[in-house]
Amino acid sequence: MLELGRRHFLGLLAGTAAGISSAFTAEQKGIPTIGFLSTRAREESRDLTAAFIRGLEVDGIVLGRDVGIEYRWADFQYERLPSLASDLVARQVSVIAAVGGAHSGLAAKAVTSVIPIVFVSAGDPIAFSLVSSLNRPNGNVTGISMITMALAPKRLQLLHELVPAPAGMAMLANPSSPYFEREKIDVLASARSLGRQLRVFTATIAVEIETAFSSFRGRIGALLVSGDPYFDGERDRLVSLAARFSVPAVYQWREFATIGGLMSYGTSILDAYRQAGIYVDKILNGHTPSDLPVLQPTRLEMVINLKTAAALGLAVPPTLLASADELID
Repeated sequence: MLELGRRHFLGLLAGTAAGISSAFTAEQKGIPTIGFLSTRAREESRDLTAAFIRGLEVDGIVLGRDVGIEYRWADFQYERLPSLASDLVARQVSVIAAVGGAHSGLAAKAVTSVIPIVFVSAGDPIAFSLVSSLNRPNGNVTGISMITMALAPKRLQLLHELVPAPAGMAMLANPSSPYFEREKIDVLASARSLGRQLRVFTATIAVEIETAFSSFRGRIGALLVSGDPYFDGERDRLVSLAARFSVPAVYQWREFATIGGLMSYGTSILDAYRQAGIYVDKILNGHTPSDLPVLQPTRLEMVINLKTAAALGLAVPPTLLASADELID
């Protein structure tokens, strides 16, 4: 336990040092600084951060030469977001990229009405009062809405088609998430419409995830994993536990299916981060958030891991095979 705490402390220290170094370099060069506020953790977000930087640099801007970034990572401890957002405001960053869900966007909006904010959210930004309109956001906020939460009932339906009744169904959710109540209501309603029994299990730490899976024995035959960012950070654990306990599970991103998860249905999180980088670049070049409509994805993708399906003894229906965007053998 002490060793884990020590590694966590060193990770936070390294992250803070990197952020300070980036800001110091930007300050020395007299170039603008982006505040990068994330619910997530630095190491597990490397691909997402790279996608953001690709978007930022798409029109020729070069990180380090033309702009600096100061990173703030909540490490899935959502209660830290307000103080991290306040710190970025105190450092007078030019724009805040509030990524990793509505959580960071709400924290940033609560502490500044002046600094432009570009969010990446899985929930409805109007329902969360991040913006009042998608087409013409007012104030200092715009961003990317990935509609992940709205797709939870569809994921449950796909799982229903793949895992026949009377297998019990469950949703694993994070009760500390701003998405929790709305997603739970929608998923329970979807289960009733399908004629399936569904139980909601909650987890905010790793041991609670493992406890939930242990309690599935003989009672739960299919699992919907919530789209909350916390579970993205636990994707290796989730996929491993699903295999160990032989639980068919559906997830929000293809990244789960590519590491052995049974099925995913959703948008591209990498594309959302890339687009957020493009929006930040536009703001640095003179656009205001009200100039930039909130973007929503135009493409959804379903990925099925056939190897995992075979290991679980599942025969994938021809209708799902035909509608899948990608089949992993």
